[in-house]
Amino acid sequence: MQIIGIDVSKEKLDCLWLRNVDTGKVKTKVFQNTAKDHLQLIEWSLKHTGLAIDQVHFVMEATGIYHEALAYALYQAGARVSVVNPAQVRDYAKGIAARTKTDKKDSFVLARFGIAESPRLWHPEAEEIRVLKALLARYNALQKDIQRELNRREKAHISCVSREVLQSIDTVVAQLDDEAKRVDALISDHINQNPSLKNDRQLLESIPAVGPVISQYMMSVINSRDFRSAAQCAAYLGLNPVQHESGCSVRGRSHLSKAGSSIVRAKLYMAAVVAIRYNPDVKHLYERLLKRGKSTMSALCAAMRKLVHICFGVLKHQTPYQAQCVL
Repeated sequence: MQIIGIDVSKEKLDCLWLRNVDTGKVKTKVFQNTAKDHLQLIEWSLKHTGLAIDQVHFVMEATGIYHEALAYALYQAGARVSVVNPAQVRDYAKGIAARTKTDKKDSFVLARFGIAESPRLWHPEAEEIRVLKALLARYNALQKDIQRELNRREKAHISCVSREVLQSIDTVVAQLDDEAKRVDALISDHINQNPSLKNDRQLLESIPAVGPVISQYMMSVINSRDFRSAAQCAAYLGLNPVQHESGCSVRGRSHLSKAGSSIVRAKLYMAAVVAIRYNPDVKHLYERLLKRGKSTMSALCAAMRKLVHICFGVLKHQTPYQAQCVL
């Protein structure tokens, strides 16, 4: 098995094959981040390593959307691909005293990281999940645009602008609202037309406090990654508590990592507010934490995590929600 580290940017791919770990001997090449160059990268790796494509392991960071096309091309060619968390690579670079930061150095660190850590292999999301995530992202973008226009209309009223400006804003709001309703209908149709998504939605909505909106987001999250546990899923959403303690003198307050999607966390927050009243398991946890002296916000964050754990369990075992506690 040979490791090739790839530093991905919008325009180019800095590739480095670590030929010998002990001597640090490497082979480098820069490609453009295009479909044509993705094929050339594969040919280059086969030519220089002398191995079959399934014996080459490519390691890259998750860089927004710029790594996705390359990851799919390598995966479809039969290569082993790992898309790693940039924070982990950054900490690893500090651990090996990599003080210089250049594209070539970053690809070297990625190759070293791949050898030392053997990161999990990346697998593409199912097509139905990719479509669902794209539709949800579009719907959220439209909602943000609507709110921006509403804010502009409020300022326009205060500023006493002309009627023409107000009419223009109202026209845009109406158009955005119509498009948001259309996309929302597309989301429902997409779920209804896919048996697995429809089944998952029914399972999730068997949980008290989980309605159509939160079920859509939890489906898109849980089915998008190969989570090993519910705790891992909660950590992915940034709901794991982070502590800062050292010796006897440092006692920092715990807080959420907030590493995941703020949009999903906001939806989970509203669902948790409902769950502490109507979901027996979440309600029991919330009240128990309050009795132990936890703050309301800490208990509510724990309720959010509990709700994620329940959603994960329902989908993993493909069984409707069954309360463990009685209200």
